[in-house]
Amino acid sequence: MNEHPDSDIDDIRVKLDEIHRDIRTFIEDSNRQHLESVLAFVRSDYADVLEKHLIADAEAGLSKNMVKRCDRLDQCRAVFTDMLQKNASLIRQPPVEGESIDSRRDEITDLRKAMPYDKCDICFSEVSDLFEKQVSLMQSMRIYETKKDTKQVISNIPTESVIDDILEPLCHPKRLEILKAVSGQSMSFSLLSNLTGLRGGNLLFHLQKLSDGGMIIQQHERGDYMITGKGFRVMEGITEIYSVLAPEDN
Repeated sequence: MNEHPDSDIDDIRVKLDEIHRDIRTFIEDSNRQHLESVLAFVRSDYADVLEKHLIADAEAGLSKNMVKRCDRLDQCRAVFTDMLQKNASLIRQPPVEGESIDSRRDEITDLRKAMPYDKCDICFSEVSDLFEKQVSLMQSMRIYETKKDTKQVISNIPTESVIDDILEPLCHPKRLEILKAVSGQSMSFSLLSNLTGLRGGNLLFHLQKLSDGGMIIQQHERGDYMITGKGFRVMEGITEIYSVLAPEDN
């Protein structure tokens, strides 16, 4: 008969903790693999659609927001359109190198320096916004990732951006449930409805909040919902924080 039952229990607890960590690691790796497979599918099957969307968005933005009364309007619009079309075409040939994106940013900056009017700032601001929207989509699809993945100094974290882009989209329990669910697989509206107990407009409201926050995307109209690269990184961060701060008996 064992004379040290407490010691045996401690040994069992240690083993269970090790198994729990192994299972959690497996799940996280599986989620990551799922995300990559889903993104690979989107990249291969929707590259044409995404490129056309980016080009149409660029043309609409330039047409609407460039300065109308300018003798360089047609010339500059042609240059900007060509520049943004070439950048949009990168979505068809992943991965996108950081040097390529940086050189295009420099091209926009250098071009602005050569322009003669103060009002040129308006047009170049629009071009920069459209360019960064394209880059943001590439990052969400993990076609382009920056090399600046170093931790920010806490004092430099932009408060409003963190609240608007990360905390606010996740501040409701149902939205966190949704994001947890799509971290493992893409899910239909009906499946998410069954999971959350939300119906119709109530569920759509929370899905829209996550979509506006860049956490999830819908594969196509009335299609399944899946997590974005941003959403998955946020969930990885939450998991890491929870594993450190959670009570030991969890």
